[in-house]
Amino acid sequence: MSDKRSKKKKKNSQMIIRINDEERAQFIDLCETLDTSAAREVRRFIREFIEKHESAQ
Repeated sequence: MSDKRSKKKKKNSQMIIRINDEERAQFIDLCETLDTSAAREVRRFIREFIEKHESAQ
């Protein structure tokens, strides 16, 4: 296993969210257009949200 891969945190939890069918479809389509995945973008949002609000605690 390469050093880069071994340094990444394991993805070992799931989060279930409820979202409107139309919004989900639009999000999935946009992710495909941008050559990314919905899961990757949700993880990115969560990391950025945590980083932005950590200093407020």
